[in-house]
Amino acid sequence: MNEAAMCAGTFDPITMGHLDVIERACRIFPRVVIAVAVSAGKQPLFSLDERMELVRESTAHLKGIEVAPFEGLLVNFVESQGIRVIVRGLRAFSDFEYEFQMALTNRKLKPEIETIFLMPKQDYSYVSSSNVREVAQLGGDSSLFVPPPVQAALKARFG
Repeated sequence: MNEAAMCAGTFDPITMGHLDVIERACRIFPRVVIAVAVSAGKQPLFSLDERMELVRESTAHLKGIEVAPFEGLLVNFVESQGIRVIVRGLRAFSDFEYEFQMALTNRKLKPEIETIFLMPKQDYSYVSSSNVREVAQLGGDSSLFVPPPVQAALKARFG
């Protein structure tokens, strides 16, 4: 059995869906590295340091969590950390095609690294970081979609 897995994303911001997948990964693996992307060609709402801190605060109740920044190909970072499993969340069928293509590409690049898919609770299957940002920016209540540290950061950002 693998001793570690990696969950990666921009986490701009981390949502309850992300957190649910991370919690599920923690039940399977004793060590879970949460890799926060430096940039994915997007202009993030929160800086890398802010996103990493929000992930740390939101996962403080979990054991075996590490948070690290990464840039470039995920499989290269996974390999550099001595990890052989990538955990990806699938919210809806619409995620499947993209995630399937990425998993096959990663397998071609690094055949020794496996990708496993976990589904979040149905309550979170529609939640995305972009929707959360939009709700918060337009003055809506995003507290149902994000952990308390993120809600506080969103309120501070948007008033």
